[in-house]
Amino acid sequence: MATGNASVENSGEHLQRSLSNRHIQLIAIGGAIGTGLFMGSGKTISVAGPSIILVYALIGVMLFFVMRAMGELLLHDLRYKSFQDFAADLLGPWAGFFAGWTYWLCWVVTGMADIVAVSNYWQFWVPSKNWSLVLAVGTLVGLFLLNLLTVRLFGELEFWFAIIKVIAIIVLIVLGLVLLVVRFTEPSGAQASLSNLWTHGGFFPTGPSGFLAGFQIAVFAYVGIELVGTTAAETRDPVRTLPKAINAVPVRVLVFYVAALTAIMCVTPWDSLDPGQSPFVTMFNLVGFGAAAVVMNFVVITAAASGANSGLYSTSRMLYGLAHKGMAARSFGHLTRNGVPAWGLFVTVVLVGSSLLLTLSQSIMAAFTLVTTVSAVLFIFIWGLILVSYLVYRHKAPDAHASSAYKMPLGRFTCWLVLVFFAFTVYVLTRQHDTLVALAVTPVWFIGLGVAWFFVRRHARHDDTLGTAGAARQPPVPARDVEVAGLGG
Repeated sequence: MATGNASVENSGEHLQRSLSNRHIQLIAIGGAIGTGLFMGSGKTISVAGPSIILVYALIGVMLFFVMRAMGELLLHDLRYKSFQDFAADLLGPWAGFFAGWTYWLCWVVTGMADIVAVSNYWQFWVPSKNWSLVLAVGTLVGLFLLNLLTVRLFGELEFWFAIIKVIAIIVLIVLGLVLLVVRFTEPSGAQASLSNLWTHGGFFPTGPSGFLAGFQIAVFAYVGIELVGTTAAETRDPVRTLPKAINAVPVRVLVFYVAALTAIMCVTPWDSLDPGQSPFVTMFNLVGFGAAAVVMNFVVITAAASGANSGLYSTSRMLYGLAHKGMAARSFGHLTRNGVPAWGLFVTVVLVGSSLLLTLSQSIMAAFTLVTTVSAVLFIFIWGLILVSYLVYRHKAPDAHASSAYKMPLGRFTCWLVLVFFAFTVYVLTRQHDTLVALAVTPVWFIGLGVAWFFVRRHARHDDTLGTAGAARQPPVPARDVEVAGLGG
C-alpha cells in the first residue's frame, strides 16, 4: 500500500466514458447474478431447506436500499466516480482509504471464490483435478488479456455474460413450470409439485438455526450488486442509466433468486440436492436431461467467469482511484493507450490465481466457504460505509436531499434498519464453525489498514475534481433528467 510523494493527478490520464446504457443495465444484472447463486445455493438449500427463499428475498430488499442510498449520493455530485469518492468527501480521506483498499480486497477474495468455482465446474467435463485447475488458470489469463484491450470490451463481455445467465435462468423457470404442470416424476419416484416446498420436513425443515445458517453464502450471492456504482466514471450518461439500473433490482431479486430457487425445489425436493454441486446443473441431471445439464454447466462457468471479470475491472479501478489520491503506488494510477489501468489488473490476476492453491490442500467447497465468508464480511463493511456516508450527507446537506430527484426511500429510517440487519448478519456468521474461523481473520485486515493509514495520511488527499462536503457543488440533477426516479423519502 505504499505511496510515493509525487502526484499522478496531473498526468492527463483519465478513465473514458465508454460504457453505454445497455452495458450498465447488463452489468447491474450480472452483479445481481453471481457464483453465490449458481454454486453456493446448493449449500444454502442443504442447510436451510425451502426457507432459503426468504433469506435471499430479505437480503435482496435490504441491498436495494443500499443501492438507492448510493444512487442518490452519486447523482448528488456527478464528480463522484464511485462510492470511494463520496466516502472520502463526506467522512474524510481515511474513509476513502479504507473503502478503496477494502473494496479492492473484496474483489480479490471474490475473484478467488469465482476461480475456485470455475475449477469445480471444469471437473464436470474434466474429472482430473489437476487439469481442471489448469483450465481455471487459462480462464483467468484469458480474462486478463481481454481486459487489457479497452473498457468497452469489458462492457461487452459483461453484456454477453449477463445475457447468457438471464436466458439460462428464464429457461430453468419455464422448464420448472412445465414439469409442474405435467407432474413430472423423477427416476427415484419423486414428483414435481409445489408441495415439495413443505412436505419434506416443512418449510423450515432445519429449524431457526438452519434458517440463520443460510445467510452466509446468500449474502455472498449478492456481492457485486453495487458494481454499477464503480462504473460511474466510465458511464456516458449516469443521470439516466444509474437510476434505471438500480430501480430494477427488486424485479431481479424476485426473478433470479426467488423464482429460480422455487422452481428448483418444486421439481427436485431440497433434500435430494447435492450441497457440493450447483443445483442448476443437478436439477437437469435428476430429471434426465443430460444434454441440458451440459449446457447449464457451461452457463455456470460463464457466471463464475463473469464474477472474476468484474473483480478484475473493479480492483484495477479502485487502485487507480487510490493512486490519484496519494493512497497507493503511483504505477497504479497510469493508464495504457487504451485507457486501462494495467498494473492494477496484473496484481489482481496474480493474487486471484494464487487462490487455486487452496484447492490443493482442502475440498473445493471448504475453500469456497472460507473465501466467500471473508468476502461477505468485507462487503458488509463497504455497504455499511455507503449507508453511513448517506447519513452524514443528510446531516450536512439537507437542502441537497430536499431538491434531489432520486431520493432514498424512507431516508434515515431505512439506513438504520439496514445497518441493524447487517449487524445481525455478522452475528449469524459467528454461529457456524467454518464461517466463524473466516470471520475471526477479517479484523487483521482492518488493523493493518489502520497502521498503513498512519504512514499514508500525510500524502492522502481528495481528487482534484472533488471539493469538500461543504464546498460549492454542481447544481442538483433536475427531476426531469432522471428517467425512473422511483420512491422518494
